Amino acid sequence: MSFWIIILLTALLSFGIAALSGKWLVPFLHKLKFGQPIKVKDGPGWHAKKQGTPTMGGFMFIISTVLMSMCGYWIYRIQAGLDPVAQSTRNGFFMLLSVVVFSILFGFIGFIDDYTKVVRKNNDGLTPMQKILLQTLFSIGFLFCLYKFGDGSTSIDLGFWETPQLGIFYYLIMIPVIIYLTNAVNLTDGVDGLCGSVTFTAMLIFTVCSSILAEKEMTCFTMALAGGCLGFLVWNLNPAKCFMGDTGSMFLGAAVTAVGLVFHNHLLMLLVSLVYIIEALSVVIQVSYFKYTKKKYGEGRRIFKMTPIHHHFEMCKWSEYRIVITFSLAGAVFGALGIVLLLAF
Repeated sequence: MSFWIIILLTALLSFGIAALSGKWLVPFLHKLKFGQPIKVKDGPGWHAKKQGTPTMGGFMFIISTVLMSMCGYWIYRIQAGLDPVAQSTRNGFFMLLSVVVFSILFGFIGFIDDYTKVVRKNNDGLTPMQKILLQTLFSIGFLFCLYKFGDGSTSIDLGFWETPQLGIFYYLIMIPVIIYLTNAVNLTDGVDGLCGSVTFTAMLIFTVCSSILAEKEMTCFTMALAGGCLGFLVWNLNPAKCFMGDTGSMFLGAAVTAVGLVFHNHLLMLLVSLVYIIEALSVVIQVSYFKYTKKKYGEGRRIFKMTPIHHHFEMCKWSEYRIVITFSLAGAVFGALGIVLLLAF
């Protein structure tokens, strides 16, 4: 059995597990009354009709991704007859395991946040400081694993230019990068099907890149997650029958960031993540401009009708499907540029 057949089966089975698990999970979440509380200030007024839609649906693709990425890897390993005690083989497995565990830990942060929201029946969840402290702790752990089992280089690779070795400063830079990107993915989850679709596209791009870089372990993960996201979209496309919640979006954020760091091509990671980055940047721009104009003119002014920027397009009367398709296509274009630059440099 060839490697790519194993990978395609991994993706298909992950899709099936995620999609079929919704048949049980969605009614179960309804039974527990784990519905998403909606605050009008967090989105357009018509989002109020989504009040009570089951959340924590991210478990669909979390379970399928973890299960199938590990199964796919071991099937590939057995088929290829890889030596289990060889240093390169062990490091590849531990790097894959580190990515999986790191993603689960961030999903756990999201789960605590979701559970707090559901129990308190509000949209507050964990405090920002609580989230940042946990994210920082887990990021340090992942960066240690990256150093131990993956790439010990401490340079920042921008394709056309690579910095000198930065030593400890590299990790001090990467911690806020991880926190920013994971929370940027979380902010992207504001329209039915958006975060899952953009991440599905990102994982396909990363799969091509992992093939170019001969990172077969990561291919098992990226394809398992791509299949899982597609299976979840069966339940999450408009009108959504279930939301992924912070449980799912934090898992996806960690997954996207971890794979990018494993490849140690920061320009590629930037381009693949650009849709998420723009989403988060729109919030920063909006808040900064509002505060500046309030101080200068006595009243706060806005650049966008609402942020994150997908809400701006909603306020411009774009349908949720149009937003999902446009943002996913943008992600595909940015990712394709990343592939071209990866091949060029």
